[in-house]
Amino acid sequence: MSNKLQETLSALQRQDYSTKAGRDAHLKMQQITIDGPTVRGDTGLCAQILSRPELIPFFATTAQTEVPIAGYLNKQFVSRRIDRMIVNNADKTVKILDYKTDINKLMFRDKYFNQLSEYTRLLSEIYPSYKISAYILWLHDFELEQLI
Repeated sequence: MSNKLQETLSALQRQDYSTKAGRDAHLKMQQITIDGPTVRGDTGLCAQILSRPELIPFFATTAQTEVPIAGYLNKQFVSRRIDRMIVNNADKTVKILDYKTDINKLMFRDKYFNQLSEYTRLLSEIYPSYKISAYILWLHDFELEQLI
């Protein structure tokens, strides 16, 4: 087998592995709920979340998960799904959280910033007088990073 073919197959295998790992991580994160002392979901992930108080509201039973959102951006219809969202009507705030499994945080940062910008622009149509914040939770080290 030629080196070029081996390189191509190896790259495809890495991409397939990364895609599956990302899907599996999202599924596990989607199933986590925290309701006071009651915690449901993957034990290891729950322990990570509970050790970070700033993450807990995103997994409370009042938070929304896998929130569909759609609308027009630059005259083009887009449909997206937000991993986690907290709407606080009293404070007039919306916080969104997107999970990322990448280890190299800089490699796709511009792409992720654009993705979260789309979410916030769509949400600003629904919540025009609310302050909208957007975060990434890097799953490899559980760092919470505010991008918007």
